[in-house]
Amino acid sequence: MGLLVGLSGGIATGKSSVARMLVELGALVIDADAIVHELQAPGQPLLQEIARAFGPGILRPDGSLDRAALGDVVFRDPGARSRLGALTHPPVIAEMRRRAEAAQARGAEVVVLDIPLLFEGKKAGTGSAVAFDFDLTVLVYAPPALQVERQIARNGYARDEAERRVAAQMPIEEKKALADRVIDNSGSLEETFRQVRALYAELSARAAAAAP
Repeated sequence: MGLLVGLSGGIATGKSSVARMLVELGALVIDADAIVHELQAPGQPLLQEIARAFGPGILRPDGSLDRAALGDVVFRDPGARSRLGALTHPPVIAEMRRRAEAAQARGAEVVVLDIPLLFEGKKAGTGSAVAFDFDLTVLVYAPPALQVERQIARNGYARDEAERRVAAQMPIEEKKALADRVIDNSGSLEETFRQVRALYAELSARAAAAAP
């Protein structure tokens, strides 16, 4: 069995960039957000459940999910975030488990599960944190001020909206304390890649040592 690694971060910390680097180095990455998009596609039961829970205003005229409208709701209301998580997490975890087990059965040495709320679940003892027996957890880190500036530059958010979205998540410093490894993505991409390369070398060595 290959190594099973949990990867997470915070909004605008650069988790997706680190995941791409890991793929380049040879890891197999399973992206929870990509699975969410698949399960929330028009005609899927999950989208129908979300529309019933949050109303038709979160749907576009073509019946697809208006992610910006849903985001406006859940980033302002902790109760709404909890309701969305209760609907979304079980089917996503089940599909991630299916894909991870299939990858390991094919002989993948390093399987990375890219999960945005991994450390929230680890703190609470729920969700993916208990659904998977990770060999290692990794946090992609950037300080809150940089998270805000990146959202302003990348998404065009007003500063108060960017700050609200950072504040709506578990503090990045708390996540950092829960992670087995931290990739500091507050500098250049070259520096980030240096850290990711070192991490992947460690993971590969551990996978090789554990191989029968």
